Amino acid sequence: MRRYWLSMLAITFSCVAGAASTKPAPDGIRAARYKFTPATVVELAKRTAAAAYVPRRLDGNTALQQLSYDQYRDIRFKPEAALWRNEQVPFRVELLPAGFLFQTPVKVSMVESGMASDLTGAPNLFTLGPHVAKLLANQTLPLSGFRVRNLLNSRSVWDEFTVFQGATYFRAVPRGGQYGLSARGLAIRTAHPSGEEFPAFTQFWVERPGANASGIVVHALLDSPSVAGAYRFSIQPGTETVMDVEMTLFPRVDLDNIGVGPLTSMFLFDESERTRIDDFRDEVHDSDGLQVVTASGERLWRPLRNPTDLQVSAFTAEAPRGFGLVQRSRRISDYRDFEAKYELRPSAWIEPTSDWGKGSVDLVEIPTENETNDNIVAFFRPHYTIQAGKPWHGSYRMRWNSTPRLTPSLGRVTATRSGPTIDGKRRIFVIDFFGAGRTIEGLKLDVGSSAGKVSHPMLQINPLTKGVRASFELDPAGTNLAELRLRLLRANRPITETWLYRWTAS
Repeated sequence: MRRYWLSMLAITFSCVAGAASTKPAPDGIRAARYKFTPATVVELAKRTAAAAYVPRRLDGNTALQQLSYDQYRDIRFKPEAALWRNEQVPFRVELLPAGFLFQTPVKVSMVESGMASDLTGAPNLFTLGPHVAKLLANQTLPLSGFRVRNLLNSRSVWDEFTVFQGATYFRAVPRGGQYGLSARGLAIRTAHPSGEEFPAFTQFWVERPGANASGIVVHALLDSPSVAGAYRFSIQPGTETVMDVEMTLFPRVDLDNIGVGPLTSMFLFDESERTRIDDFRDEVHDSDGLQVVTASGERLWRPLRNPTDLQVSAFTAEAPRGFGLVQRSRRISDYRDFEAKYELRPSAWIEPTSDWGKGSVDLVEIPTENETNDNIVAFFRPHYTIQAGKPWHGSYRMRWNSTPRLTPSLGRVTATRSGPTIDGKRRIFVIDFFGAGRTIEGLKLDVGSSAGKVSHPMLQINPLTKGVRASFELDPAGTNLAELRLRLLRANRPITETWLYRWTAS
């Protein structure tokens, strides 16, 4: 999915003033009400999986199907129509229309006191700008999702902090953050030769929070040719926005290549390699590295790359303690882009809260020539088959923050740089660490490669950061790929995370 449009739409609808409205909120609720319990979505997912898959599209609505970016932006939900706008509820929900990129219509429902009511995109909920005023006048619009607002950053502005829209994509921000990377409910056959399958959330149920609630609960029904599923999101915004995710999958077919907790981001370039980039900025990315804490407690840091060929990497042999796509470059001078504000993009960290079993954290890096495409995907891939007809339950906690909070403290990588030696026969790698002390006395550089030959390992103090700089040279010796690994030791114990890097001849 093209991320540029999503980012621009999020910027357009980012905040609403908190002044009280004197007008009653338009009624977007259908008369029909039905019972809703914690088991409702699970039972519905089970029945859905037992039936043949039926795709949902905007069939027959040519106008919505063919909306341009500017036309779609001209459909604006009225702030005074937000769910719970005139009630003592610390959250507000706004509906998003289908159309443009969002070709799968969904149902959005409200749950209160054990009863659910489906919402509709009634004409009086939206303001239509000049690009669509005649085209969509007096129409009830199908929905593509919703966003949620809260007094996240001040007591007078209702800020958007999470949005569910498009397939199973959703995003969130912490206090002071700005939208960046996205998450998905499930990945199926990502980077597989047979092609990726994109499940969709086809219905949401949003529970009405209490007057003093610190969070909000969202349920979702997932459907695709291969699987149906029931999801529950318990979302609490704040300094870090935390989501507790529970999922129950009902496979229609054997699932032997899925991704749990998938994250999607963009990486165009940073200081490590700019040979293909002609740009006024120093870096352009929503995330600059994959962080993993293995089951044994080892911390891995893998800088992201924009490769010339599709690259798929796998880490760990069993479920990790946590993993995530992280944005470490936090200074505006790292990017020198005063509009995109990449320094404010969040990191996303995932911690399993159930037994995921054997499997790997997979990283997919896709070549891209611009920043409008998400080209990075990370997820946990089970190393077993989930058999058709047998439900699978999993859960995890997701933290949207500036930096994952990991203890105990270890030195972390702040920059990775690479270039050729003078004779062009070898490759120099330079890695800067922060938090490894201000002296190299007693430090040992532990470095290795899966292929080729490593030479000239060296440690020195970086006078600019007062941290430690490690460097070495790699002689590929005719190989086309080498997996590099480096960490710093003191008394044979690691004092830094483990830096990983995939070098390719291309």
